[in-house]
Amino acid sequence: MTDRALAVVRAGALTTVQDLGRPGHAHLGVPRSGALDRPAADLVNRLTGNPPEAAVLETTVNGCTVRPRSTVTVAVAGAPCRVTVDGRPVAWGAPVRVPAGALLDVGPAVSGLRSYVGVSGGITVEPVLGSRSTDLLSGLGPPPLTDGTVLPLGRPSGVQARVDVAPQPAPPAELVLRVTLGPRDGWFTPEAVRTFVSRPYRVSPASNRIGLRTEGAALERARPGELPSEGMVLGAVQVPPDGRPVVFLADHPTTGGYPVIAVVRAADLAAAAQAVPGTPVRFTAVRRR
Repeated sequence: MTDRALAVVRAGALTTVQDLGRPGHAHLGVPRSGALDRPAADLVNRLTGNPPEAAVLETTVNGCTVRPRSTVTVAVAGAPCRVTVDGRPVAWGAPVRVPAGALLDVGPAVSGLRSYVGVSGGITVEPVLGSRSTDLLSGLGPPPLTDGTVLPLGRPSGVQARVDVAPQPAPPAELVLRVTLGPRDGWFTPEAVRTFVSRPYRVSPASNRIGLRTEGAALERARPGELPSEGMVLGAVQVPPDGRPVVFLADHPTTGGYPVIAVVRAADLAAAAQAVPGTPVRFTAVRRR
């Protein structure tokens, strides 16, 4: 076992390869994709000596189990979870040496939703449009991992961070999303807009990498009909016919015909990646910059 590769023993509920994504292709109908919790993905790359653009694994809810075919340095961050090597507990949020042939198990999230696994050298599946990210909407990039998948690894290119543990924000007990109203807030009644920025919502179990769906008060339209399809951006808060806001995340469609009542500040979206179903959500209006 000397080749640079990672064998997937247990793929978990949803484990994908993610990097910085493929922004700049919306005119082709291609979403940006990329890690939902970007700070966590950046951290595991720093801890394992990788450049920021290196691809990592993004797990969902119940983690994954992998076996490297050569000795590697691994770091797990994002949603807190139990991490073991051949059944022995090892550090979460810090670089860990995993010998060739050992079994690395990333357990279920204790809180939050998504854990990130960085491996020295990075995951080097074939890039598509400059990115190795899995895009669940368009199907670009590698498919979600399945048991038995073998992932190629690059050569280590740096020295991992020398830390005992790296501080990370806890998954949100309440998700507060700062929004700039518009461009289509005029499609809603004044009361609906006040409701949107004053009443709490909850994260819906129907949320995914495409969008964070909410449960709560329906927002009433001020005008009937639908818009012609128009461009959508990361963080757009679209309101479908049921009146419940949907926050577009990394795999969002590039166009849509439902009105966008507001756009979430990009800095707040990492917390959205870790908000479990039932988490309270508050939208707070801020001024346009």
